[in-house]
Amino acid sequence: MIREAQSKPMPCFTHDILHRVVPHFFKWSNMYGKTYLFWFGNKPRLAIADPNMIKEVLVCSDGSFEKVEFNPLSKLLFGEGLVGLRGEKWVKHRRVTSQAFNMEKVKGWVPEIVTSTSKMLMKWEEQNRGAEEFEIDVHGELHDLAADVISRTAFGSNFEEGNHIFKLQEEQMLLVSQALRSVYIPGFRNLLGLLMSANKNERAEERLGVEEIIDECKTFYFAGKETTANLLTWAVLLLALHQEWQIKARKEVEEICQFNEFPTADNLGDLKIVTMILNETLRLYPLAVMLMRQTARDVKIGHLSVPSGTQLYLAMTAVHHDKEIWGEDADMFNPLRFSDTKTRSLGSFFPFGLGPRICVGQNLGLMETKLVLAMIVRRFSFVVSPSYVHSPMQFLTLQPQYGAQIRFSRFIASLENPDTSENRYARPKRTIHKPMWAKDCYL
Repeated sequence: MIREAQSKPMPCFTHDILHRVVPHFFKWSNMYGKTYLFWFGNKPRLAIADPNMIKEVLVCSDGSFEKVEFNPLSKLLFGEGLVGLRGEKWVKHRRVTSQAFNMEKVKGWVPEIVTSTSKMLMKWEEQNRGAEEFEIDVHGELHDLAADVISRTAFGSNFEEGNHIFKLQEEQMLLVSQALRSVYIPGFRNLLGLLMSANKNERAEERLGVEEIIDECKTFYFAGKETTANLLTWAVLLLALHQEWQIKARKEVEEICQFNEFPTADNLGDLKIVTMILNETLRLYPLAVMLMRQTARDVKIGHLSVPSGTQLYLAMTAVHHDKEIWGEDADMFNPLRFSDTKTRSLGSFFPFGLGPRICVGQNLGLMETKLVLAMIVRRFSFVVSPSYVHSPMQFLTLQPQYGAQIRFSRFIASLENPDTSENRYARPKRTIHKPMWAKDCYL
């Protein structure tokens, strides 16, 4: 069913993607309901799309639910890193790696992210010098950017130095693309040094060995690039499609940054509209289409008695698109639905998981995407190219099957009337040049 769904693109740019991304769940849930049992080889697998039941599973901390063991091929990619560990070994790794995530270390990310993003944007302008508008497949570009960021922040190198590692991991991705796993957005500033430093401060029995540190580095090298790049790709696509929100985001960035060219660590939290846009992006296009867990003992989930050893397929994409939860416009892009989250059930939106195993690098991943997106919208206006083919697919993470072609236009600085309120920022105000076809297609 997955192979058939991916054999042809979607007929139009719609966010109703369940039938293409998880066609088996789409078909069987329509036949049997939101909660049903199927077999994955010789393993019973319970599909769950009820927010309250999902919350029970993810928030539980008494050991009743554990991660499903990796397909052996997956260990080639992740090793014995945090994503796949269970039990006391996971507790030890989580405690040691979590020391890298205090706010001071998060703030330390910003200069490297700004450097990497500026480098990418300058390359776009240099390669298209003299062109009023130009087209870029942002999916590949943002993967290179995320690779450069994780290399600089985690290992003190850059994309060129880490390129060999990424190529090897991309080869391994082809081997494990059928492995179903939960996906996190981690990332560290000089991760290797932090792990070793934390190691020295821990009790002897909790120190990570050399091989354990290597496995954590493999995990973060992959996840710090793959998930961040895909989130940025979907966010850029959505803003290219929905011009009104692109304009709102740009206005907010200019108001918050004012005399500064870029956001800073201190004012990133003030980008409320950008945050709502990213949350809505994660709702419509979650990086992991589902999460997997397994019962460690006989348990009760909702009204169901579930025996030990049952795999649990937590249908994230289905829940994020459920009209009973989000309303009849659930398949529409509307960031305003995240302006007030007080009334939302905890299990209805969980792009980074919930409970004890919630993504350890969530704040860092969101900070990076927020900063990059802010820098892009301030420098360019952009629309979806006619060559873009909307074909979201699951390849470990949710990504566009044929890339993401975007048409960019530079802001042209106006030097007239420099003392007017229209030119109150350090940079002159730029004029947006939209492609002629944009007014008929996507505005």
